[in-house]
Amino acid sequence: MPIDAAKATAAEPRSAEISWDHKDIQLYHLGIGAGSCQGKHSPATDPDELRYTLESRLHVLPSFATVAGAGMGVVGGLSAPGIDVELAAVLHGGQTITLHRPIPVRGRATSTSRVAAVYDKGKAAILVLRSEAADEDGPLWTSDAQIFVRGEGGFGGERGPSVRVEQPEREPDKTVERAVREDQALLYRLSGDWNPLHADPEFAGLAGFDRPILHGLCSYGMTLKAVVDTLLDGNVTRVRSYSTRFAGVVFPGETLRIRMWQQDSSKVQVSVTAVERDDAPVLADTVVETS
Repeated sequence: MPIDAAKATAAEPRSAEISWDHKDIQLYHLGIGAGSCQGKHSPATDPDELRYTLESRLHVLPSFATVAGAGMGVVGGLSAPGIDVELAAVLHGGQTITLHRPIPVRGRATSTSRVAAVYDKGKAAILVLRSEAADEDGPLWTSDAQIFVRGEGGFGGERGPSVRVEQPEREPDKTVERAVREDQALLYRLSGDWNPLHADPEFAGLAGFDRPILHGLCSYGMTLKAVVDTLLDGNVTRVRSYSTRFAGVVFPGETLRIRMWQQDSSKVQVSVTAVERDDAPVLADTVVETS
């Protein structure tokens, strides 16, 4: 069997030194649509956007943690002992980031990754790949990626938790739309996710899609940016954690409809859909915990 759950979860954690500077931050922000000023009658040099694109004013959107060090936590997890899967069978099922303190514009840290759990969903397996980053001042973030591997279930393991967040029955407090550029996946992949599913039509066909799809983590970053800019006064340091379930794909050229509910002073609930496909689900069970 390609996945040996016991071997994978018992393996020693892998550690790697990672580093980043303003160019990595700017590239990531551009990859999730910063500078486009969507929905505004203003240029890309709008002061609100320069916080994401100009090195002298730069702050770091917390979802950058998913690509810091070129996403070595996920890459390492898929090559961990006991894990041998076909890349075409792999989809990102969900993502959670917990921030221990704000991410600096320039940093060097040790990233420690391991397979935290393997769940048996019958027709598929779920790998929980955990990476923790810390620098000389202490912990920076913890990232849990839930990786869906088609055809690898049925080995008799635990099904794992099934956490669903009920969508509020009232109207959203805010709704914004964000266009996905046709070239956005090509730009986003330069931050380290080189999966050809997002660029190569032939490979996308092998995975069951008629064309390349957008990275789930790109939608994830676009959504967090919309929440920060719309409900958190542009203050990235207010984000404490951010979790989602990837409920459907996005194709470059589509538009994300992002609905937000301010549940209390410390929680924003979010739903994301694809406008052009009759609000087909994109992100579900999405919560941003704030200070």
